[in-house]
Amino acid sequence: MSEIVDHDPIISLASPELLADPYPWYENLRRERPVLFYDRLDSWIFSRYDDCVSVLKDSANFAADWRRVGEAMPPRAINMLTLDPPEHTVVRRLFMEALRVQDHPALERMIARHTTELLDALAHRPSFEFLTEFAEPLALSTTCAYLGVPMPDPAWASQTARDIVAGMDAGLWPERARPVLAAQEELAVLVEGWLADPPPSGVVAAVALRAAGSGVEPDIVANTVRGLLFSGYSSGSKLLGLVAIALLHQRVTGLERFGEADTARAVDEMVRYASPIQAVARACVRDTEVGGTTVRAGQAVTLLLGAANRDPARFPDPDTVRLDRHPNPHLGFGRGPKSCLGSPFTAIFTRVVLRVLAERFPGIRARSAPTYFPNLTARSIERFEISLR
Repeated sequence: MSEIVDHDPIISLASPELLADPYPWYENLRRERPVLFYDRLDSWIFSRYDDCVSVLKDSANFAADWRRVGEAMPPRAINMLTLDPPEHTVVRRLFMEALRVQDHPALERMIARHTTELLDALAHRPSFEFLTEFAEPLALSTTCAYLGVPMPDPAWASQTARDIVAGMDAGLWPERARPVLAAQEELAVLVEGWLADPPPSGVVAAVALRAAGSGVEPDIVANTVRGLLFSGYSSGSKLLGLVAIALLHQRVTGLERFGEADTARAVDEMVRYASPIQAVARACVRDTEVGGTTVRAGQAVTLLLGAANRDPARFPDPDTVRLDRHPNPHLGFGRGPKSCLGSPFTAIFTRVVLRVLAERFPGIRARSAPTYFPNLTARSIERFEISLR
């Protein structure tokens, strides 16, 4: 694919061919232009694993909080993941304490029960659309049960998540920015209502109990709860959809093998192979060398995590699924102090759903090729028709 040098290396990823499989493009980009300055985003772009990890671990020189380089950030955008130490550490401690007291065996049983009930409702049908009729409703119901809050309208949640994910690419397509503001405001009102009148149990209850004496501003608490809701619902359903495509359409491995594998390692491998999170951005605080290139203070950096997760310098035979791959330091949930707070839930969710599917419907199969939304930061399927038998 020497055409990388002749075509826009990022916008090209929005073509139908590369939406379906961006990894050959990433491979050639990593080989031919592993470090490039991309004018359209006014950002350095890195695609090698070691370069991405060096930036993710270096919060002193690379900021998630863009206010450190003089950029304005709307109040709704400030949460645990957009703060840097030491502020980030205080917020993370509050949420980690709230997550730590949750009953994980009970969480697994709850997810298995919700999965079984939804499959029972779909089992009589000859086929159904995997994302909107299975992955999204299941991720929404289980995430809300985990948080301990009432489930909002599924159609509203689906559209809100689509607006926010599309808005992650507003640097490329500015018209996508406006719907994000309305979606974030609606989510904020919902979450603030939960915190004002906390439920009797669940993550939101535990956060509300600890927040008063934590020193964390109420807006940041609410914004971070909103992030947990979005992570569990949107990222969880997208990951499940992409894993289903890998198993049922691409047939990179058999679903039945999950029952035979170490499930924690198997899920880690599928996250490495099919993570929806393809890129994250940071702001350079002071001149720093990355990958042999000096990034100047004030410049933006974009890390192609999807490319880094297939870097053969870190993952032998990266395009092959090895359910027993170990160690597996993938970047599907981030790395360093900004690793995803909701990753334990998403890992448990994926593991339990795949186990239930393998046990109850070993003949599950794809009915058609998937289609994809034109999103680059967070990869997402649009439609994928399957049959349970």
